Amino acid sequence: MKKQVLLAAMASALLVSYPLGAKANETVRSLDRENIGIAENVKVDAPVSVKDFIQYALDELTYQHGSKEMRDELAKRWTSNEDWARDQHITKGELAKILIRALQMEDQEKSISDYLQSAIINGLLKVYSQANETVTAEEMEDIIENAKAFASKDIDNKGVKEISVEDFMKNAGESEFDLSPDGEYISYMSDWENRMNVFVKKMHEDSEPIRVTSSTDRDIALSFWKDDHILYFKDNGGDENYHIYSSNLNGQEERDLTPYPDVRVQLVSNLQGIENEILIEMNKEDPTVYDVYRLNIKTGELHHVAKNPGNIGGWLADHDGKIRIAVETDGVNSTVLYRETEEDEFKPFVQTEQSDVISPIAFSKDNQSIYALSNKGRDKLELVVFDLDANEKVLYSNPQVDVMGVIYHQAKDKLLATGYVTDKQHLIFFDKEFESLFNKLQDKLQVTESELWIMDFNEDMTKFIVNVSSDKEFGIDYYYDSTTDELTKLSELAPWIDRDLLADMHPISYTSRDGLTIHGYLTLPKNKKPENLPLIVNPHGGPWARDFWSFNPEVQLLANRGYAVLQMNFRSSTGYGKAFTDAGNKEWGLKIQDDITDGVQWAIDQGIADPDRIGIYGTSFGGYATLAGIAFTPDLYAAAVDNVGVANLFTLLETIPPYWETMRQDLYKKMGHPEDDKELLEAVSPVFHADKMKTPLFIAQGANDPRVNRAESDQMVEALQKRGVEVKYMLKENEGHGFHNEENRIEFYNAMIEFLDKHLK
Repeated sequence: MKKQVLLAAMASALLVSYPLGAKANETVRSLDRENIGIAENVKVDAPVSVKDFIQYALDELTYQHGSKEMRDELAKRWTSNEDWARDQHITKGELAKILIRALQMEDQEKSISDYLQSAIINGLLKVYSQANETVTAEEMEDIIENAKAFASKDIDNKGVKEISVEDFMKNAGESEFDLSPDGEYISYMSDWENRMNVFVKKMHEDSEPIRVTSSTDRDIALSFWKDDHILYFKDNGGDENYHIYSSNLNGQEERDLTPYPDVRVQLVSNLQGIENEILIEMNKEDPTVYDVYRLNIKTGELHHVAKNPGNIGGWLADHDGKIRIAVETDGVNSTVLYRETEEDEFKPFVQTEQSDVISPIAFSKDNQSIYALSNKGRDKLELVVFDLDANEKVLYSNPQVDVMGVIYHQAKDKLLATGYVTDKQHLIFFDKEFESLFNKLQDKLQVTESELWIMDFNEDMTKFIVNVSSDKEFGIDYYYDSTTDELTKLSELAPWIDRDLLADMHPISYTSRDGLTIHGYLTLPKNKKPENLPLIVNPHGGPWARDFWSFNPEVQLLANRGYAVLQMNFRSSTGYGKAFTDAGNKEWGLKIQDDITDGVQWAIDQGIADPDRIGIYGTSFGGYATLAGIAFTPDLYAAAVDNVGVANLFTLLETIPPYWETMRQDLYKKMGHPEDDKELLEAVSPVFHADKMKTPLFIAQGANDPRVNRAESDQMVEALQKRGVEVKYMLKENEGHGFHNEENRIEFYNAMIEFLDKHLK
């Protein structure tokens, strides 16, 4: 049984950062720091409070700057959620506990005497320290210096052995395991003829797996079970016009169930409990909108279920397979529509206003309630349930960030868990049995909450697919049978990569020039001091997306080559509430770019980045930010890599895919209107500012990209070549929005590393 998967991210990483100021004779002047909360004239022998010590330790031992909420969360973890913001004087025993936990030297709760002994043994405190002694300001500064020395004691600044681009970028092995509905079979993706194909294996037997797909031109994008068949999606050369195919379990009969040219197919419902049929949506009748069809996977027979009048952006079926919910939109405002039966007309259910989001997730089993994510009337997305009169009940909310998803058991009609992402992902459980199972697996695998994923389970929740991943673990999959309590390893992604050579991804935060807190991640090369490093700034795509704490092959490749990598969730990123997202409206190249620039300056100010060796690399919107960076801050970057990036906002808006038409007004709201905001779009389109660019540039583009048309890169290359600016151009005729074929990935990243090394080392 498939669940709706929560988005990725994970638990707190702490690291020593930058040198402390020198001590004064009578006062500790280095403590005069913004947000530390200790007065400049603190005497060296004055006792320090618990609150003051934690504030100072946070500033010196982490990269969480300018974020009260995240700092509070870290502080609570250090003190096991005790009342840490106390003004009482801190004792050596309390201080030892905080430091040991902050430095991640212990993951089990210890007694105060054990913490004290560990701190003394590791040189954090003096041998004669007593647990009940208070700590002075002078001692605090010395202790923090000791902690920083401890954290960097194993660094000889020689880096680590290089891992080849091929090892990072070739197909990583068996992944995306799925249980058959009866739990007797398992499907997964694996490499065949340099393409990811689907294989099936019978559980509890030593039989050989059977390959059930035979794609040689393109990876299979997605597969899932329907009864005793495997269904899968595949496009043509990256055009994103996905067709849905079926295969039986012996792989002898593959069939394109939607053989319509220039048509894109998406799944609406797997119709659990209804044999041989699924609900899909296609833009078959009108390329700009999706109608709903009932598809027989055995015969290919197609029935038109719901006609799109031209303004429906999404559909939801009930547990009987009937389309009962539609989301009507003009691109800015939307209305959730409801009907009692498929014979009835849709009527307004819940109305939203600008920036409101209501995303229906599922009907309850009795079809009398609707689970959804909603931020209507508030800033953050919350998990809610509506009755059929549109009365809303909030099931979970988080004051810091949006709720990111839900795990729902359809057959049992159980809401199992929800989650949110601060620095990493955290879970909130609704079902005690599921929580107990999760905790048992966490204990068995000795991983943190944020490293464990329950990916799939059968209908009676006795068989599970479990995944472990982190910033340094690509992914290990297990099969767990709760009836026998047996945990079986299925696969490890990229086992040829030595995990000991990989780098830590550290959650960071800093304050933008206009006072927003910007969160992100800093990956530092292993066995290199975080001082004066070449830095790659890596803005994410979207821009209405966000980066997460997770395994990222390209970030690990760059870190392995000695680069620090900075990723930031600039304004317009999702996950931090609608006010933060809306703060990026019509700010492409302006305040969004300032957030990126401010992150670079933050890294320079911390002493991490060498200001003469800053590079920028991004994909999609990140590619736009790359071009904007070298156009609007031409002295900041020494090298730039743009992967399928936007050069001209006018041509981007002219060439959006037809099925984005219902979003056009939203794009105008967020980016600017080509007529009403002509001056703005011209001011922030990098192609019109090629005369300012002087940074060496590498551009990569897929010829079949339906989102960022090939002309975006062509016109940028032409404008720069006319001026004699160095520009390297890699165009792939069999790719779309990014390079997905193994050989193209390897070629691109080899070229990128060579280019960056040439200009930054």
